[in-house]
Amino acid sequence: MPEYCVTGDVGKVGLLREFDGAKERLKIFKADLLEEGSFDEAIQGVDGVFHTASPVLVPHDDNIQATLIDPCINGTLNVLNSCSKANTVKRVVLTSSCSSIRYRDDVQQVSPLNESHWSDPEYCKRYDLWYAYAKTIGEKEAWRAAKENGIDLVVVNPSYVVGPLLAPQPTSTLLLILAIVKGLRGEYPNMTIGFVHIDDVVAAHILAMEDKKASGRLVCSGSVAHWSEIIEMLRAKYPSYPYENKCSSQKGDSNPHSMDTTKIAALGFPPFKALEEMFDDCIKSFQEKGFL
Repeated sequence: MPEYCVTGDVGKVGLLREFDGAKERLKIFKADLLEEGSFDEAIQGVDGVFHTASPVLVPHDDNIQATLIDPCINGTLNVLNSCSKANTVKRVVLTSSCSSIRYRDDVQQVSPLNESHWSDPEYCKRYDLWYAYAKTIGEKEAWRAAKENGIDLVVVNPSYVVGPLLAPQPTSTLLLILAIVKGLRGEYPNMTIGFVHIDDVVAAHILAMEDKKASGRLVCSGSVAHWSEIIEMLRAKYPSYPYENKCSSQKGDSNPHSMDTTKIAALGFPPFKALEEMFDDCIKSFQEKGFL
């Protein structure tokens, strides 16, 4: 199979070439989530596909449809269509989010939240929770397309991913943590959310692909906490940083809840790593790479 690497993307994909075995086994293809058929060549002949790409945090501007919603929904459908055309794909693992589960008016009444629960798109629109809106609609469209095309789809629903940097630059989610620790935002999010270590997210994806008993959705989440609790925990251990002191007045994102992970545990998945470990790994990684 041919290999493509656009010069402008070296900063994005160059680190992949440093992995063990990359010279022998890595092939990089040019593709665009919004371009129908652009994944056909990459997927042709393979038997397993992970679809993990989706914008997470983008500016809340007038172009939210193009910058966040379209890539999430249409991009997912384009990948699944390529999988359907390939005729070799045995399983697709899609990275969704706990954001497609926990945004609903009755969240406290139905908690602990499990794989049967879905976010309410109207709730998401009411509170300008556009990432959650996109992930909810995108995942539902994925299930519809998988059913129509006979695709064996397994969905991993991680909460907020924390841990060491895997790439030279922080992801958008890690950039938020960095900004909160350095006091660059003016306030911290009024958000009660589950957190999960990147190692657990990776392991959950591998299990979802390799375990024949894995099916449907899989909640992938550690402890749930408000950002104020995270800041308090970090300030006690790393007191030299300025941190944010003011909580946002944003509503709709701070409802107490818990996540039920018994389904993935029943597949033999070990206990999720604790909040302290995931944030320790994150802060130490920031320090080692010169971001703190």
